[in-house]
Amino acid sequence: MSDQPLWSPSPERVAATRVMAFLGEANRRHQLSLAGYRDLHAWSVKHPDLFWDLLWDFGGVIGEKGGRLAIDLDAMPGAKFFPDAKINFAENLLRRTDAREAVVFRGEDKRTERMTFAQLAALVSRLQQALKAQGVGVGDRVAGMMPNMPATIAAMLATTSLGAVWSSCSPDFGERGVLDRFGQIEPKVFFTVDGYWYNGKPQRIAEKLRPIIEQLPSAKTAVIVPYLDEADEVAKALPRATTLDALIAPHASRPVTFERLPFNHPVYIMFSSGTTGIPKCIVHGAGGTLLQHIKEHQLQCDLREGDRLFYFTTCGWMMWNWLASGIASGATLMLYDGSPFAPSPAVLWDYAQAERFNIFGTSAKYIDSCNKEGIEPGKTHDLSSIRLITSTGSPLAPDSFDYVYRSIKSDVPLTSISGGTDIIGCFVLGDPTSPIWKGEIQAPGLGMAVDVWSEDGKPVRMQKGELVCTRPFVSMPVSFWNDPDGKKYRSAYFERFPNVWCHGDFAEWTTHGGMIIHGRSDATLNPGGVRIGTAEIYAQVEQIPEVLEALAIGQDWDNDVRVLLFVRLKEGHALDDGLRNAIRLKIRTGASPRHVPAKIVQVADIPRTKSGKITELAVRDVVHGRPVKNTEALANPEALTLYKDLPDLRT
Repeated sequence: MSDQPLWSPSPERVAATRVMAFLGEANRRHQLSLAGYRDLHAWSVKHPDLFWDLLWDFGGVIGEKGGRLAIDLDAMPGAKFFPDAKINFAENLLRRTDAREAVVFRGEDKRTERMTFAQLAALVSRLQQALKAQGVGVGDRVAGMMPNMPATIAAMLATTSLGAVWSSCSPDFGERGVLDRFGQIEPKVFFTVDGYWYNGKPQRIAEKLRPIIEQLPSAKTAVIVPYLDEADEVAKALPRATTLDALIAPHASRPVTFERLPFNHPVYIMFSSGTTGIPKCIVHGAGGTLLQHIKEHQLQCDLREGDRLFYFTTCGWMMWNWLASGIASGATLMLYDGSPFAPSPAVLWDYAQAERFNIFGTSAKYIDSCNKEGIEPGKTHDLSSIRLITSTGSPLAPDSFDYVYRSIKSDVPLTSISGGTDIIGCFVLGDPTSPIWKGEIQAPGLGMAVDVWSEDGKPVRMQKGELVCTRPFVSMPVSFWNDPDGKKYRSAYFERFPNVWCHGDFAEWTTHGGMIIHGRSDATLNPGGVRIGTAEIYAQVEQIPEVLEALAIGQDWDNDVRVLLFVRLKEGHALDDGLRNAIRLKIRTGASPRHVPAKIVQVADIPRTKSGKITELAVRDVVHGRPVKNTEALANPEALTLYKDLPDLRT
């Protein structure tokens, strides 16, 4: 790693950040002398009750805070923040009803839409009344198999305004994938679309919708939202279906009402990826979700009222929920649905330029793909409005940091962030007051007592270990659905180290106080008993020009584990001895001899989850002849057959 940062904020920029304003408030309220982000972080984890209390006020949370700030702070799980509070999630997001833009939408190059806060409130009002007429009330579930479009935001807000619980996935999910998720939570109303656009082509889904609706008997009504302008025809052909227009037609717009409920009344049900079995249903509370997102937006991303906030995401990924909360801070949500490379590889940068994005969020894979495509948006587009570029989904390789500063924008913080569906937020992410170091995530999140522990539960520095959180935080799940005694919940996070959250990431502190995520712990390779993160291998391999992407697993072999590397190459290239040697040399010199794979195999495709993450565990199961438990969680399950009974892996 370089001994010089890639980017540093000026003193003036640091002084003007929201996080420094928050630090000043902490000093004034509690007679402190905190000097910077690290001081603030140390205080926030030592006094989480005072930290989240101050954030409630700083973020202007609407609701009744109650007398107690927290109880049982020594118990994980078991701690409760604001046990006497009453809030409504939607009330905090829909606090503006003026003529400023709330949502801008672009569906590839096929459809655009704009909605002011007043128009959004009007649609939410009509949807709220319609859902009430369908019998939806406190605690009921409403599900959406929806694109990332304004109607989805409105349906979520209408649902949560009533104290009901929202859950979503994207319309590219297969029948089994949808039913494995929504079948468990039994929604009372099911929102979907007449189809969607992807890669320039209409994707009609009516045939898939029939068996889904038939096997969701709890859904009194299926609401077909127009996208391909075929909603009437689709609704007529399906059981218990109506169009969005017909649903809201009887209801005139009026002020939205909000059901205030306990702080952690359920607001969202999220789902684990489901690649190792039926997805876990993770229940998140309204207050914890709201406070975590306000903190991450305003303090970690320096989001301001009126900013234009973009994240490339689908409704099946937690970053959609994260994005939606941006309107609680007065941001305009910039929504995109479809392929990020249709009609051209520059489509998202075209959108950023045209709409003057302030925050551009995407996946590490997208940045790597732009690099491989050879596009240079910094030379072809006016990106002067962008103040922050942020990346998640998988570790951002050092080479991708170089690419962003070379080809996208040199004067911008590039923050890699990491957390998960489990916490509907981040453990480690941006610090607007500090430099950006190549290959590193900047800092632990405020209020998050993050550490790296060895296998025997001891904190380690500059060594790889388990990512843990040693104190409670507001966005811990309320529960898992259908887990009345909490056994599945405790098993998921607290079995490894009692009373400590073990996240399942293989991580390492850096000398700068930042962090490197080396991949998932359950995908960690163990040749010769040495733990190796897969991200360390990918960071080297994907610098090879011929390699589009790679996947590494451990294969049980000769009473040990050997590393297998699968590579997908650019069109026109084949894996010969010369390229194999180049890959091995790159890994050996860039990582270590222990990282060098025993076998390198060319494949035509690499299986991914719906949110774009490669699925090492599923491939590992196929290679070992074990069944993959839930292929419906994959975007391209057919790719798994490429790894079955490979002759190269028998010797």
